[in-house]
Amino acid sequence: MRDSKSVAYWIGRLSEFAMLGWLGMMLLADLAVAVGAGGLQFLVFGCGIAGIAAVVLRRRYRAETFGIMSGLSMITSLIMAATDVSGMPGAAETGALLILILGVLRHVEPVRNAAIMACGGLIVLMTEALARASAGEALAYSFVLFVAWSTVAGAGGYLRFQQERRNEAVHSVRRAERLELARELHDLVAHHITGIVVQAQAARTVAETSPAAVVPALDAIATAGSEALTSMRRMVTVLRADEAARTPGTSLGDLRLLTERFSVEGPKVAFEIGQGLDDHTLAPEVLTTLHRVLLEALTNVRKHAPHTGWIEADLRRHDTAVVLRVRNYDSAADPRLARLGGGFGLVGMAERVEALGGHLDAGPTHEGAWEVRAEFRLT
Repeated sequence: MRDSKSVAYWIGRLSEFAMLGWLGMMLLADLAVAVGAGGLQFLVFGCGIAGIAAVVLRRRYRAETFGIMSGLSMITSLIMAATDVSGMPGAAETGALLILILGVLRHVEPVRNAAIMACGGLIVLMTEALARASAGEALAYSFVLFVAWSTVAGAGGYLRFQQERRNEAVHSVRRAERLELARELHDLVAHHITGIVVQAQAARTVAETSPAAVVPALDAIATAGSEALTSMRRMVTVLRADEAARTPGTSLGDLRLLTERFSVEGPKVAFEIGQGLDDHTLAPEVLTTLHRVLLEALTNVRKHAPHTGWIEADLRRHDTAVVLRVRNYDSAADPRLARLGGGFGLVGMAERVEALGGHLDAGPTHEGAWEVRAEFRLT
């Protein structure tokens, strides 16, 4: 599990090197053709060099590299057609154009622009086949290039569709989490306002008989109002939907109870609460979110790492921040999950944590564990 990200990284790097090696071999074939044919065929070899450079830079300059490469290829085709020189399409040039078209379809926004650029790539490829080759070979080249373009376009469109589906799912999870936060905001504020009203009524009742008791009551009202405003500031950007009956906040005891219940059926959980933390140290909405993060982390262990040896969880105070860490050991990563890019539970938790000004990370550690870490600033 510790090496899952590094393995994925090196697989990606090796794939990139293999692709560049493939383009390099085709460039050598272009050079051999240019040496044999001479003349303007060396322009095709130059386009192949430019194509390899465009592929190397494509991640940083997606649209620019495609536009420059398409322009160079089109100019070369028109020059060869104008001089009535018969040649053949460049292998490295064509391979680079196909790779760039695939990247355009996957990443360029909006989708309309990606489709327009891909159709422009088809025009460039057809011009390359018809303008450079002799009349007898042009039809065969154009057919082969059209099949190659169709294959790349289909693959790019499918990958784009899958990415759009995932983006929509992530958006839905985040929106649901924001609505959940909004419901909690409603309940938290209602809880504080109820206390303010009760204390105000009590202060009014004792004002005539015990004037000295009014000042402490006003102080309590001011404190409750300040806490309510703090909760609202932390979640003011969240849009609230329908009502839902919930208990305002949780306690540290609920966190411990959650780990004890999990240990009964799942892997054993060692949970520790550090010194300097109690139910009054953390705001109610922070406690609620810590509970949700702990629940999500433990649920993920049960779902995705059922053979884990044991789980270590702790909640500690570090200067001006409180940190929740959940680690599971001795379990292997599921490669299917890696291909899917992970689940959506932690996406929702990250949205919830960040809405309260915190930060959430999840990933492997150097000790061979998988760790979920949520941090909140103390106010």
